[in-house]
Amino acid sequence: MTPQLIVTDLDNTLLDSQHALDPLTVETFQALEAKGHHLAIASGRHVEDIREVRRQLGVSAHIISTNGAYLHAPDDQLVFERPLDAALASALIGELDVPGDVRVNVYTADHWWIDAESPNLLAFHESTGFSYRVGDLAALEGQHVGKVFFIGEPRLLAALETELRARFEAQVHITYSLPNSLEVMAKGATKGSALEALLDRLSLPASACLAFGDNLNDYEMLSVAGQAHLVSNAHPHLFTALPEVTVIGDHSDAAVARTLKARLL
Repeated sequence: MTPQLIVTDLDNTLLDSQHALDPLTVETFQALEAKGHHLAIASGRHVEDIREVRRQLGVSAHIISTNGAYLHAPDDQLVFERPLDAALASALIGELDVPGDVRVNVYTADHWWIDAESPNLLAFHESTGFSYRVGDLAALEGQHVGKVFFIGEPRLLAALETELRARFEAQVHITYSLPNSLEVMAKGATKGSALEALLDRLSLPASACLAFGDNLNDYEMLSVAGQAHLVSNAHPHLFTALPEVTVIGDHSDAAVARTLKARLL
């Protein structure tokens, strides 16, 4: 079989309900690599966080991180980046009317920064040990920022999204990775644009790419891939926005691994 590129989101797609890897997933991905297929992980998570998931998978894989702001090769070489302009990042951090119950977060090239302690956010990263640093975000001066994101109740984020779009929509890409996580990257920084860069790097057509996702930040990636798949627990909007997509099982039942095993092994 001609080598395929398999690219998958993590939370609520490849990972189970505890944000961990099912043993079947590990076994399947190692078998896919042994057969010569290309692997990639595409997530809103920070690259340092994703590297630990890759280590647990025990495979070589490209990493699309920060919703497509960065693409790293299996040897961790940075091969594509689209960070926020420093002045724009500073404005996103310091000029919005952010409710007190909403946490402001920043991914720089090396770290995850947050404006105040929020231990409940670490549950997503329990299996990797990746953690935030609390600090004065204005002191970062917008340098090396891949993503600014806001975590809080959806009703509070809806009002914040309205302000974001009114002031910055022409300059940024706005999406959600979860209902409580409103995320802002540079214009054109999407999983889809990073996937296009990866396909070009591998000299593969989009038809040779199998992509798996569940949420709004996966839309562009699924639109690029020739073989797009949604887990059954995906955001309802995606089923109508991507009517030709293949729907598979639930992420909690290792649906990505089961689909790949049936298709390619």
